[in-house]
Amino acid sequence: MKQMFYGGVHPAEHKEATEQKPIQPLANAPAQVVIPMSMHIGAPCKPVVQKGDTVTVGQMIGATAGLGAPIHASVSGTVVAVEPRPGTGGVPTLSVVIENDFQNTLSPDCKPRENADALTSQEIIDIIRDAGCTGMGGAGFPTHVKISSAVGKADTIIINGAECEPYITADHRLMLEHGEKIIGGVRFIMKALQLDHAYIGIEDNKMDAVNHLKELVGGAKDITVQALRTRYPQGAEKQLIQAITGREVPPGKLPADVGCCVFNAATTAAIYDAVALGLPVYQRVITITGSAVKNPVNLLAPVGTPFSHLIEEAGGFNGTPARVISGGPMMGFAQYDLSVTMGKASNCVLCLSKEDLPATSENPTCIRCARCVNVCPMHLTPLFMNMFAKARRWSEVEEYRIMDCMECGCCQYICPARIPLVQQFRTAKFAIRQQAAKK
Repeated sequence: MKQMFYGGVHPAEHKEATEQKPIQPLANAPAQVVIPMSMHIGAPCKPVVQKGDTVTVGQMIGATAGLGAPIHASVSGTVVAVEPRPGTGGVPTLSVVIENDFQNTLSPDCKPRENADALTSQEIIDIIRDAGCTGMGGAGFPTHVKISSAVGKADTIIINGAECEPYITADHRLMLEHGEKIIGGVRFIMKALQLDHAYIGIEDNKMDAVNHLKELVGGAKDITVQALRTRYPQGAEKQLIQAITGREVPPGKLPADVGCCVFNAATTAAIYDAVALGLPVYQRVITITGSAVKNPVNLLAPVGTPFSHLIEEAGGFNGTPARVISGGPMMGFAQYDLSVTMGKASNCVLCLSKEDLPATSENPTCIRCARCVNVCPMHLTPLFMNMFAKARRWSEVEEYRIMDCMECGCCQYICPARIPLVQQFRTAKFAIRQQAAKK
């Protein structure tokens, strides 16, 4: 019997435009990539190259300064600038700009390991760190830190193949076309954590991926591929843990506190690339979709590729887009500048036409229907969080556990008044963090 987490919604999936389309490389490589020095939770990386330097694919260009993961060049060529550039989060980010020489020269450090199966737990963790692996489906937490902190504490490994956001199919195609990398990556994670079993959770609207990974596992008992009921936000860590193990992560706690460690499917494949093939994270699969592009597609693209270039690879705009979003429609960020570039955690560029946008109201008013309470997977009360946030009463907002909000958008999706709840909560959390920093 498939377990279920509390709350959630089931929005229209809109995956049909790309779910059957194989991953394809860029038809035309970008003439220039802009690689942000902040693509992870923690301090931004410090550039270790300067204007005029020649770089190769996979060469480290950003070193960690505290919590973080190193950053590598995604094309070979010449560094033409190290300066702030527009970021997908709306804030200019220090970036390394590389003029592509189109030679795709690989760094001599990038080579397969013959003894990958003989590596120790610590050696695997060190390789993952040096490769710049981060969470590639969410906030971008450094993977080596997650593993190191869970050694001896976690008893359950879960690979997140849910990909519950509408429109996005990057992980789905990765599981279908590179499933062997995911299985190999899982086993490296198991060795790093010194555990002998792992789960791969996939929503049951992707049964082709479920069946394919089961075939790859074969008769082995160390990996269980589990089909999960399709419901958003199934792919959120705490909800995925509850669906697979029945354990609930208490408010303010982390997955490791209930013995679990969760990794995104793309991160798992990147771990295989790092440990077995010696390749750092310099490219990823990304879905370019929505009714406002001519040819929705799944692309394998270098980190730092501008959104404008990715959209051209999808045939360009189909009319005038009403909104371009980095990520999915539930948790993504609308963009004001298409010169922003994809990072390690960029899984989708969603281009919507005016007809796709929900109806809005100039003065939305809460009618106390409590639908937002019924669907909140974190057991919060969004109507009161919104009321106190609008009044800028931050202490009351905190009492209603706004910092536990994961900004999944279920409340905003179900709200009959179309109140922009997620935006309100993001603003409130930012204000609370600023207030705490001043203290």
